[in-house]
Parts: sequence; C-alpha cells; structure tokens
Amino acid sequence: MDKSFYVIIMYILIHTGFILFLYPENIIESTSQGHWLPIMMQVAFHLIIFVLFIKALQYFPTEEDIISIYTKAGKMIAILMLLPMLLYYLFVMILKVRSYSEIITIVFLSQTPLWAIMALVLGIASYLAVKGVESIFRTGLLVFILLFPLITFSLVVSFQNVDWHYIYPLWVEDFSFLTNKSYYISYFAVGGGFLFLGFIRPFVAFQSKKILYTVVAIIPLFLIAVYIPILTFGQATASTFLFPFVVTIDAVNLTWVMFDRITVFFLLSIFIFILLFLSLVFWIVVRILSRCFPSKTQPIYIVLPVSILIYSICLSIPNWEDLEKLFVWTTILEFYVIIVVPISIILLGLRLKVAGK
Repeated sequence: MDKSFYVIIMYILIHTGFILFLYPENIIESTSQGHWLPIMMQVAFHLIIFVLFIKALQYFPTEEDIISIYTKAGKMIAILMLLPMLLYYLFVMILKVRSYSEIITIVFLSQTPLWAIMALVLGIASYLAVKGVESIFRTGLLVFILLFPLITFSLVVSFQNVDWHYIYPLWVEDFSFLTNKSYYISYFAVGGGFLFLGFIRPFVAFQSKKILYTVVAIIPLFLIAVYIPILTFGQATASTFLFPFVVTIDAVNLTWVMFDRITVFFLLSIFIFILLFLSLVFWIVVRILSRCFPSKTQPIYIVLPVSILIYSICLSIPNWEDLEKLFVWTTILEFYVIIVVPISIILLGLRLKVAGK
C-alpha cells in the first residue's frame, strides 16, 4: 500500500523544524549580501544528492533498507558505512536534545532545570522509537493537522514589518561565505534529513517522484526563513540575533487575535516537529544496533542504554559555546555521510546490475 502521503508529511515537518530555527542565524552570519546565492547553492546540492540517493535505492528491492544493502555487500563495507552513520545520528540526537531543551527552558519553563527537560525529551523520543516507525508517522500526521496551520499563519503574518529596500544588494560581491564555518554548519538543514527514506522502505512504501516534488515545493521556505528577518531588521541588526526568525515572529503585533504573542505557539510547534525527528533518528539507531545483537533482542533493551549515554553526554556539555563547537565537529561527519552514502549505494547497485547480466 502506497503511504507516500505519510512520508511527505514527515519530510515537511522535519525540514520545517530545521529551517525555521537555527538555519537563518547560520546563513545571515555567513554573508552580509546576496543571501539567495548561498541558499540556492545548498538547495542545488541537496537536490543532486537526493536524486542520486533515490536513484541508487531503485537498484535494490523495496524490502531491502540501507542496513540490508550494506550487510549483503560484506562485513567490512557494513562496518565502514554503518559505523559513521551511527556516530552521526548519535551526535545529531545529542545536539538536538541539548539545544532545543535549552530553548524550551528559556522560553517556556524558566524555573524548570535543564536536566528535567532533557529527560522528558529523551523519554518521549524513546517511547516513540520503541513503538515503531509506523507509530511515528501516524503521530506526524496528527501533528501536521493540528500544528502546521499555525506555522503557516506565522509565516504569513511575519511579512507584517518587512521593508523591501533591505533586499539589496542582490548580487554577491564577496564569496567569503565559502570559507565561513557558519555556512557549512547550516548544511544540517539540507543534509541528513533525507537519509531516513533508505531505512523506512520495508515498512512504509512510498513513490520517489512524489517525495521529489515535495523537496522542490519547500525550496521557498529556505528563502523566507532567511529573508524575513533581514527585510524586517536589516542585515546589521539581524546578524546580532541568535534566532532571527523567532525574533521576527516575536516582533509581530496582532490586535485582532486572542493571543498577544504567537511566538510561544510557534516555538512549541517547531519543538514538536524536531521531537518527531528525534524519534525517527532514535528508531534508526535502534535498527542499526539491533544487527549487532541476537534477532530476539527487544528494542527496549537497546533504547535504554543509548538513552542513558545520550543523556549523560548532554549533561556534560556546560554551555552554548561548547555546543557550537560540537556543531562544527558534527558537520564534518555529516558531509561524509550525506556524500559517501548515496555514492556507495549507487556503486553497489551498479555492481549488482552488472552481476545480474
């Protein structure tokens, strides 16, 4: 049964959470003019890697996921490919749990200790991971119905204070963003968010063409997330904000709605989107680790020690500056994974095709 709609919903939620949170700050910090060019370079990179990845998967039966593809290619290949992916996803969970928990503490629960918020986030993600990928996708559909209209409303009203003169200059005269670490950190929004498609194939059937249309459809969101803060405050002011789009939403004045500020609901929606992504990543980590244990090992026995490990590392990160250093280290591993994985799978697919002739 085709479940492309569920996959499309999850893809939109994941990338909306990525794009509207840390992404604008990284792009605005990386360059002071012509922001559309670095954005479109990232989008082009994403489209190329995504198409390559989807084409690579088509060489293999739909009942085979990434793990099966690598394990059938040999033990050494499986270790060389799955181990970096496992490390990457563990780092992603650490970064997301720590950063988003800190924001929740600042905005919503200033009197609640950070360790309690992180425990709650990991607890929910662990529960959904144990319930399975289909439960995660059904939850994603419910979240989309309830919260995505609020995100859409926030995007519309965010144009309230724009000054279109701030859009100039349009052309980039300084390409120093190519040597700026913030620019490469921002690739998390176009990076590993698509790799989950290779893990869900045996469980959630989807049509690749429909997902490709979705990738194209969300391209304007990259531009909106960056340009709305710039058009509202100007480059010089927007570059001083840690969360430019959130500040832009907070500056919106609506007297005709029942809530004075929509920032709280906006952040809560983004947080829930990322929580779904964490659950999906946790499920992937469990899938990879389960190959190292007997087939009858219950997921809960893998989830518990991994949760404790992630929680312990999150507690050991003292402040936001150290967290940003971890972002830089993870970016190196991210580029390895999002480039090498599609290329390696397409090479294995070509080898399988040649062997079948």
